[in-house]
Amino acid sequence: MVDDARFEDAGPRPLYLGAMDPDDLSVISALVQDSVLPASEMRWDRTDRRLAFLVNRIRREEEAGAEVERVQSILAIEHVLGVQSQGVERGDTDTVLQILSIAFEPGEDASGHVELTFAGDGAIRARVEALEVSLKDVTRPYRAPSGKRPHHPD
Repeated sequence: MVDDARFEDAGPRPLYLGAMDPDDLSVISALVQDSVLPASEMRWDRTDRRLAFLVNRIRREEEAGAEVERVQSILAIEHVLGVQSQGVERGDTDTVLQILSIAFEPGEDASGHVELTFAGDGAIRARVEALEVSLKDVTRPYRAPSGKRPHHPD
């Protein structure tokens, strides 16, 4: 019998996670919450049908009392048939986006929409043939410049 993965199992190693159902996607959503990225760090490759984002995420898998670290990660959505955005100026190097959540809205068969919601009412919606999202750390962790975790008012 194989045990489920736990956050503490990750330790200081880079994460490489995949989601092929809404439950798995909720784990990735929690890990990328409060990630930031310039609007210029998103790419839609129509040929490979991949929408990718280079994000600076908080390493939430570390203990709560530890120094706040960020790591650059690639968030990739596969099987993308089309992309819509609202309140997001794609390609603008001056605009910094903050991810609030990622969700899946199922359609017919395995298709549906993956929606990224950003602070400030921005959103990107990807129409997908099937749900497949991955999160892969691509740099070594670094101390968060602010040294603090984002605060969300209740």
